[in-house]
Amino acid sequence: MASKIGIIQFPGSNCEKETLAAIQYYGMSATLLRWTTPTTQFHDHDAYIIPGGFSFQDRVRAGAIAAKLPIMDDIVTAAQDNKPILGICNGCQILAESGLVPDTNATQHIEMALAPNQKEHHSHGFICDWVFVKPSQPQQNIFTTLFDNTDVIPIPINHGEGRFIFQSSPPSPLATFQYCTASGSIEDHYPINPNGSTHNIAGIGNQNGNVFAMMPHPERAYLCRQIPTSIAGDWPQKKHAFFSSETHAPGPWEKLFIALKEAA
Repeated sequence: MASKIGIIQFPGSNCEKETLAAIQYYGMSATLLRWTTPTTQFHDHDAYIIPGGFSFQDRVRAGAIAAKLPIMDDIVTAAQDNKPILGICNGCQILAESGLVPDTNATQHIEMALAPNQKEHHSHGFICDWVFVKPSQPQQNIFTTLFDNTDVIPIPINHGEGRFIFQSSPPSPLATFQYCTASGSIEDHYPINPNGSTHNIAGIGNQNGNVFAMMPHPERAYLCRQIPTSIAGDWPQKKHAFFSSETHAPGPWEKLFIALKEAA
């Protein structure tokens, strides 16, 4: 069971406390680990999360500088030791730049990138909105194993470089989340696919099944009360039902955090 989580804090991270709150809500303990954390202290954890933000101001490109720091050697070692590792938004970009996802050959060779969002509908390319995603091949990864192919989950996005592109065709079968409609239809057009990602991909796991990188923010939808009433689907009704009796009811991303907690 993963009970002690290390949350990696780079210069420019800004979602570490939200992530910490989600981890603690689901009964795990967590420590904020700065990018200078010594190796001996780093490895005293069961799993790791690289949260969102703008590490090193997204200079060069998002995640590129953080992915070259010595602490990433420890993250690679943890991945090779089969420890769960989750990258969210900027953490997703960092994992891509490190080659830890999809890592089809276990060599940390870079196979994908997070390119700037397509700008046809956004004058500056930055997106801050709620979208829907659905899982594919959920049994292929620790973080998605409790989801079902029929799940349609609301989640917020907040990024300027979130468009998944691949060196070749996306590897299969790997666990993914794909942007979809509120009814679960995969449609490759704006706003369903908000940034132009290849095959509507919003998140993807590694070949070994213990690393997952996702652009949307599950830590911002771990409670039911975080769901806006303006979105489609049944979650606004659930929020209304819970709010009168249980203001801290779990949200749509409960399965991800419980899966992490139950990970061996």
